[in-house]
Amino acid sequence: MTTQSGESLPEVRGTIDVPNHNGFWKNWRAFTGPALLVSVGYMDPGNWATSLTAGAEFKYLLLWVVALSSLMAIVLQICAAKLGIVTGKDLARASRDFAPKWTRWPNWISTELAIGACDLAEVLGSAVAIHLLFPRISIMIGVLITAFDVLLLMGLQQLGFRKIESLIFVLIATIAGCYFIELFVIGRAYHDFAEMGHAMIRPSFGGNSRALFIAIGIIGATVMPHNLYLHSAIVQTRKYQRDEPSIRRAIRFNAIDSAVALSLAFLVNASILVLAATTFHGQENLTLSDGRPIGDDWIQGAYHTLAPLLGTTAASVLFAIALLASGQSSTVTGTLAGQIVMEGFMSWKLRPWLRRLITRMLTIIPAVLVIGFYGDDEVTNLLNISQVILGIQLPFAMIPLMYFTSRRKYMGRYVNSRFLQFAGWSCVAVITALDIYLLIESTTR
Repeated sequence: MTTQSGESLPEVRGTIDVPNHNGFWKNWRAFTGPALLVSVGYMDPGNWATSLTAGAEFKYLLLWVVALSSLMAIVLQICAAKLGIVTGKDLARASRDFAPKWTRWPNWISTELAIGACDLAEVLGSAVAIHLLFPRISIMIGVLITAFDVLLLMGLQQLGFRKIESLIFVLIATIAGCYFIELFVIGRAYHDFAEMGHAMIRPSFGGNSRALFIAIGIIGATVMPHNLYLHSAIVQTRKYQRDEPSIRRAIRFNAIDSAVALSLAFLVNASILVLAATTFHGQENLTLSDGRPIGDDWIQGAYHTLAPLLGTTAASVLFAIALLASGQSSTVTGTLAGQIVMEGFMSWKLRPWLRRLITRMLTIIPAVLVIGFYGDDEVTNLLNISQVILGIQLPFAMIPLMYFTSRRKYMGRYVNSRFLQFAGWSCVAVITALDIYLLIESTTR
């Protein structure tokens, strides 16, 4: 390990050229990419667990939470991109340089815990997908296999950052394509779009504390704290001039990139919930292939029951392929976020493959212990808990982000508009209030 004084990810900063003119499509193509990588975190296995659970247990009731969390994500990711473009610092580096020194260690530790929780979801999601595609491989063995996906990252790093973005696009297209086929090609369930629309515009928990728990999990799985650090860093892979027109152009096109990529993530998450709602809600006596009841394990349950319910084995295979693509794409962005946080907060620099290996080993230990002690039935519950941890950690990333981007001292003439300040601080207030409520409910039961 070495100490370094430069910015995070120095090996890819300014490596992608952008045009020096105002042609919309050429600029959009050049700037498109960072938000796509960020959007991966909004459709990772943790999202699958919370959205499947929400749809299966409450039908469309929590669809408004998916929509609201996606809007929150767009607002916050736009602010994160602005911070990186204007200051040339990612959120971790800005927190180190602008915030009181005593906050450095608590912020770093809490962010590492959030990244660990996210990585846990990726480990379990990938392991489950491997088990579903190859039943002879147990989930426990699948967890151990995921330790070697560090080799994937090592290979990707040799290709350049643009190639990484292209691969992520292919994986996201795989996920979206699988769900489109399941919902509209082979799906036989009736989609009540009027009921869906009503659920999206009428917030409610149905008086159910379990629904609130899952709602916070959805928010934690969607508005992920490490993505704020990641986005503020990878926007700096673009090589643009530091004059005012160039900076404003970068802000504009990164905002468009964020809105488009995260809208796609919303459609994927909504599709997962809708598939669960139309296929599993109200179904009784659903079992896994070995005859055991599904219980809370909706990821494995979805795989084993989609084929008979939709009338084709292709449904289950597509589900597993999409899940594996989700876990592996999240692996790449999780590694980058971990590197950014360590280099930003602590000025420590580890080789990315070593950083990934350490993080993955620390994640595998609790996964192996839980699965070994409780069995495969607790996988979905473990995924849901990991997403709640992310939701609770969110304010520690959101508050510094909104503070920095709302202060002219740091942003100059590019300070957040009043509308963006109102929207951003409203996100902070809503998520923090839900977190506090969850903690009170948990301690008073």
